[in-house]
Amino acid sequence: MVTGAHLLAGSIEVICGPMFSGKTEELIRRVKRAQIARQKIQIFKPAVDDRYHESDIVSHSSFSIQAVAVKGPVDILKNLLDSTRIVAVDEVQFFDETILKVISKLARRGIRVICAGLDQDYRGMPFGPIPELLAMADKVDKVQAVCTVCGLPATKTFRKDNSHKDQVLVGEMDLYEARCRMHCDYYDEASDDMLAFSLPETNVSATNAPV
Repeated sequence: MVTGAHLLAGSIEVICGPMFSGKTEELIRRVKRAQIARQKIQIFKPAVDDRYHESDIVSHSSFSIQAVAVKGPVDILKNLLDSTRIVAVDEVQFFDETILKVISKLARRGIRVICAGLDQDYRGMPFGPIPELLAMADKVDKVQAVCTVCGLPATKTFRKDNSHKDQVLVGEMDLYEARCRMHCDYYDEASDDMLAFSLPETNVSATNAPV
């Protein structure tokens, strides 16, 4: 039997991956399924992401859904309606660490929270609050794109212009490409301290070699 406590149990879902992997499209798909079930939903995105629309969430493949653009995580709570049962947050990596407290608070209130965002920046480093969010999440889906060089599954976001060093630089195909690990050249082996350590050599004599 499903009790009222179970009906009010909140949860945190995270959809992550590189650019052009369908994260926003998957978020929109889940939201539309909930709308069919007539659940009260509110959708938010950071105001800094105005690539396609000032407020609506729009995927790279032009799927869109109405949302509220907010300057900071606390604005999500300020705009929250009492009847809301699901909160969706796109481009969650652009928010500061306060988003973790906001999402946790929503889940404790019994709200299903669906987040989508980049898990790594253009250097292959964890992006913003994403590491902690992944640890907090009840469900994580890591999606892949297609490498623009070889066509294999891509898990990295490559920035074409390395003159911009800021972690946050909003852009599209003019600035970014999806790449596989092999075709991302942002890793600087010369600065890797681990190279100072060499693996021990393995000497196998002919008498000890397997027959």
